[in-house]
Amino acid sequence: MNTTHRPRIVVLGGGYAGTMAANRLSAEGSAADITVVNARPRFVHRIRLHQWIAGTGTAEEDYRQVLSDRVRLVVDTATRIADGRVELASGAALDYDHLVYAVGSSGTAADAIDGLAEYGFALGEWEAAQRLRGHLADVDTTDEDQPVTVVGGGLTGIEMAAELADARMAVRLVCGANLAPSFGDGARRAARRRLRRLGVAIFEGCHVTAVGPDTVTVVEMGERRVMRSATTIVAAGFGVPDLATASGLTTDPLGRLVTDETLTSVDDPRIVGAGDAVAPSGSAFRMSCQAANQLGPHAADTVLARLAGTEPVPIRLAFVGQCTSLGRHDAVIQLTHRDDTPSRAVISGRTAVAIKEVVCRGVVWGLRLEGRRPGVTPSFGRPRAVGVGDPEVMV
Repeated sequence: MNTTHRPRIVVLGGGYAGTMAANRLSAEGSAADITVVNARPRFVHRIRLHQWIAGTGTAEEDYRQVLSDRVRLVVDTATRIADGRVELASGAALDYDHLVYAVGSSGTAADAIDGLAEYGFALGEWEAAQRLRGHLADVDTTDEDQPVTVVGGGLTGIEMAAELADARMAVRLVCGANLAPSFGDGARRAARRRLRRLGVAIFEGCHVTAVGPDTVTVVEMGERRVMRSATTIVAAGFGVPDLATASGLTTDPLGRLVTDETLTSVDDPRIVGAGDAVAPSGSAFRMSCQAANQLGPHAADTVLARLAGTEPVPIRLAFVGQCTSLGRHDAVIQLTHRDDTPSRAVISGRTAVAIKEVVCRGVVWGLRLEGRRPGVTPSFGRPRAVGVGDPEVMV
């Protein structure tokens, strides 16, 4: 009688990082049982959400297309991690020998803006995107005296504003101090020019304090102004689920799981983090699919090393650029140094559109390829310089 124990690996989160990690762990002949826990039955292609909201593209995939058939999918939500067991919202529980914590990020601006939860829309989640898409279909979005207001001048807000304007909606974009703060000057100028050509009214040096049924309150240089707004959409930053905090694990101030440089939890060697909700050495990478698609494979490699009885190696990510669509006919790509700081090189126009589309398609292609040929995605294990990640979701 064979009594060999098969290691149980639970992956919390079926986004970019979690799906990539699960696929890498699923090599044929693997001795492990792998389970992904995700709140939704379909994969959300998050960097396409602005297109889906505007009616210019899709943002869902069947998990059978992106997840290895050697991985079991459980549609549920984790509520607590406790000593080798994950408690689920359904009342069920899963025991694990190793756990990949890849719960992702979500919009959090509702806590900072009065009335947003009741009258506005915070970008970040599939369910909020569904509600927003339905709402936009029911209101007049062409009235320039009562435009759609997008709050947030980061890349998520820029993409949303441009996509709506390209769909012939009247759009106002309310930024913080500057438009596209992660860009260099050249890329910022290119983005501003395109937004203005699309008819987007740009308000820089402003912040929003309240949202009403058909208004938005904007403060500029201490002056409070109430403006008419048919719809208010907030893309002003992202936070993470409180699962790690609720489970008594060490987190950073935003609630991200604190790990060492191998992505192993500082509290429990059985837990490895990946994606937006992890802070290696207490210092996170920029929230992005670019980071997630590198963190996911490395988290899997750390688990595989522990299963093999070898020492896992430290992570080092290599950023190459920040790609931003500006409607269906333009884009800006800010090339970056490996540490994600902007270089002087900028690509715009049709070339940037083509590159951006390849990037978006390539994310899904990469997941599929890793599911079919686990281990094919490069994973670089070298020390990194510890820096602070920008809580903004972008490619």
